[in-house]
Amino acid sequence: MTSNLKLRSPDFADNATLPRAHVHSVMGAGGDNVSPALTWEGAPAGTKSFALTCYDPDAPTGSGWWHWVVYDIPASATELKRGAGSAAGDQLPPGAKQGRTDFGSREYGGAAPPPGHGNHRYVFTLYALNVDKLDAPADASAAYIGFLIHFAKIGEAKTTAVYGR
Repeated sequence: MTSNLKLRSPDFADNATLPRAHVHSVMGAGGDNVSPALTWEGAPAGTKSFALTCYDPDAPTGSGWWHWVVYDIPASATELKRGAGSAAGDQLPPGAKQGRTDFGSREYGGAAPPPGHGNHRYVFTLYALNVDKLDAPADASAAYIGFLIHFAKIGEAKTTAVYGR
């Protein structure tokens, strides 16, 4: 799968520290829990929609932690605005949906690693898909949506932030 798809954030540099604005407010993390702005370019031919995930592979759960899942993003979209991951979802591109995260809600959930656990990686991955919409039930888990993404992806791009406390 060859693609020139690129994903960036004006809110953090790749492999740099996630700013406090994008850290969660739960578990003593003390952040503002605002989703970062993300922009992309270079969608491969045949892209019919996009999906975006944010995943922490370093969470001490045995299976990582899903922080954000957005799918059914129209192929014409080139960004998610800062704050688009609010529970209302009113800043998402038309038709886009948010899946259930490991926080149990359908919204962005920022970094909240345990104190003293070291830096965690927050991997934002944009997937170019060959379907207009994913056939995901409204209560689908992030893993279920990830399964659907796997079989529809024709390109992907990543950017990673780190955060520890």
